Amino acid sequence: MKAAVIIYPGSNCDRDCKVALERSVGADVSMVWHKETTLPEGLDLIVLPGGFSYGDYLRCGAMAALSPVTRAVVDAAKAGVPVLGICNGFQVLCEAGLLPGALLRNASLKYVCKPVALEVTNNDTPFTRAFSEGEDVVMTVGNGEGNYFAEDAVLDALEQENRIAFRYRQEVNGSQRRIAGIVDPTGRIMGLMPHPDRAFEAELGSADGARVFQSLLAA
Repeated sequence: MKAAVIIYPGSNCDRDCKVALERSVGADVSMVWHKETTLPEGLDLIVLPGGFSYGDYLRCGAMAALSPVTRAVVDAAKAGVPVLGICNGFQVLCEAGLLPGALLRNASLKYVCKPVALEVTNNDTPFTRAFSEGEDVVMTVGNGEGNYFAEDAVLDALEQENRIAFRYRQEVNGSQRRIAGIVDPTGRIMGLMPHPDRAFEAELGSADGARVFQSLLAA
C-alpha cells in the first residue's frame, strides 16, 4: 500500500498515523506538508490526521479546508483515491465539502479523551471490510469538538443510504444518533472521530483500529 499523511500546522497525530499504517499493513507512507500543491502518484490512501490544524482558530478544520494541499486531496478523492479523516481530519473533510454535517463542541463543553465502545454499523466499505456488521470494537477518542451535527434530512439520508460506518455504543460527546463515523456516497471517503491510530496494537489497549487500515487491502 502506498499512502500519504497530510501535515497541517497544528497536526499532532501525523506520526501516529504513519506508524499505524506501517505496522498494520506495511504501507509506504509519504508525509505531505500543507503548502504542497500536489500529492505523490499512485496513492492507495490519503489520511488527514488528528490534531488542531491552524490552532483550531476560526472553526475546527475551516482554515485547513482552504489549504493548498487540501485542494489536491479533493481532486484525488474525486478521482477515486480513498481518503480517511481522523478526528480533526473528519472536521476538515466536512469543512471541505467532502462529507456532510459539522463537528460542534462536545455536549459537556469538555475535552473528552478515553477508550470508547463502538458498533460497526456498515462493514461494506473500503474501511470496514475487515469487521463484522454489528461487531463491538474499541478505539480512543480525544476531542473537544466531536459532536456530530447535521439537519434531520441529512441524518435520514445517511441512515437510508447505510453511510453511518460506526456508532458510539453509549453517548460520548452529544453526536446526533451517536454517530462516530460516516462515509460519502461512494464509501471511499470516511470521517471517523475515534482514533484507529491510537488503537492498532494490543499494547495500546486495543488492536481494533488496525482493521480500519487492513480493510483497504481487502477492498
